[in-house]
Amino acid sequence: MNRKTLKTLWQDHEPGLLGRKYDYAVLCPFVEKGDGLHLLFEVRSASLRRQGGQVCFPGGRMEPGETAEQCALRETEEELQIPAAHIQLLGRTDYLCQPGKFSLQPVPGLVDGAGLRAMRPSPAEVEEVFTVPLEFFQSHPPKIYVYTLEPDVPPDFPYDAVGVPPTYPWEGGEAEVPIWRWEGRAVWGLTGRIVKNLLETMGEALPDKNS
Repeated sequence: MNRKTLKTLWQDHEPGLLGRKYDYAVLCPFVEKGDGLHLLFEVRSASLRRQGGQVCFPGGRMEPGETAEQCALRETEEELQIPAAHIQLLGRTDYLCQPGKFSLQPVPGLVDGAGLRAMRPSPAEVEEVFTVPLEFFQSHPPKIYVYTLEPDVPPDFPYDAVGVPPTYPWEGGEAEVPIWRWEGRAVWGLTGRIVKNLLETMGEALPDKNS
């Protein structure tokens, strides 16, 4: 490789998350009801191989060349038959990542009344759909559970070759699992973390009552 090629190699490169294998996106559907804003959730079909029976937002893996918004709208139409024309996208929230695995971009959107009336959940993917008042999440903090992330270093790791002792302090960490309970269902895991972030962002946008 010559200098000229090297100088142009990264000019049009869009930075991504190092080691990421897949990109996913979900729609965070807000709907308006008589008692205010609700969030709409799915319960995944029990027949699905991964996370069957769990609560989630509509979404899935991004296709090549697809934006997070396009993916969220496409997956929502495939899973719930809500046309994209009836969803007003509101931007992007902070995204999540699983190191070495995937990134997940939540896309908040407002579903209008016609979109709700058009909704027909796909039996192959969705067991049921329900909504939770936003006020419930705002007035009921989640129960937070924390688990430890501990390095599992192989016994034949070449400490001598890399110049560190076997007592090297590998970095671990902690992960939070927020859980809300609503009418016999649990909003938790990645979905719970997304909801928690939505609420924190909305809280920051509210005027300070003390000012």
